[in-house]
Amino acid sequence: MTDIVNLIWERSSNRAPFDPDRPVSNEDLLQILDAARWAPTAHNMQNFEIVVVDDRTALRKLGDIRSPISEVFLRENLELLSFTREELLERKVGILASAFPPEWLDPDRFREIAEDPPPPLSEMIDGGPTVLVVLFDPNKRAPDSEEDVLGMISLGCVMESMWLMAQHLGIGVRVLSQFGNPGVEEEVKRALDVPDRMRVAFGLRLGYPFSKHVKGLRVRREVSDLAHHNRYGIKDL
Repeated sequence: MTDIVNLIWERSSNRAPFDPDRPVSNEDLLQILDAARWAPTAHNMQNFEIVVVDDRTALRKLGDIRSPISEVFLRENLELLSFTREELLERKVGILASAFPPEWLDPDRFREIAEDPPPPLSEMIDGGPTVLVVLFDPNKRAPDSEEDVLGMISLGCVMESMWLMAQHLGIGVRVLSQFGNPGVEEEVKRALDVPDRMRVAFGLRLGYPFSKHVKGLRVRREVSDLAHHNRYGIKDL
């Protein structure tokens, strides 16, 4: 029990460059995929497929795809940032502004950034020797699940199960949500010969950073802030 609790507490997104010459072993990869297999899914639909990409030519194809940065993202992202550690500790949600390029903090430049040539996915893959691309079929869903909300919950469970297993194995993880963005998704599917009926949910970059992962300031709301007892607004836990 101590092990799983520590994994939950220590899990974090590793944004450092990975060593492309240090592959994820097949044994470890199979354990991560097995964790996905046993993830809970609504109605036991198991409505996901995973493309394992570890061939360097295939990784280059993915890396060459460009992912636009929208002006909407830049504006909404800015609203969630804290500019000092003290501010973040007080808010307990969001991340530090220092995690982003300085130009992403200047609203006067947002339109210019959005119109610039979009960066390639190679900047997110950043040397990762293995990328898992998680797919789903939108034509299959749990019964009476409006907009397939239950399917989205299931995909989140798949992500967390793989992430915790990778953490257990000492493998760095970064979620690549850009893989499912409009425009990007179509290019990812084309590069990997994904059937038209399938959608891209997200990617996971797996690997080993060149240097020891240094965690930044991590904050969470207190249990007393998010939990209600028997009725909303009752905070006596």
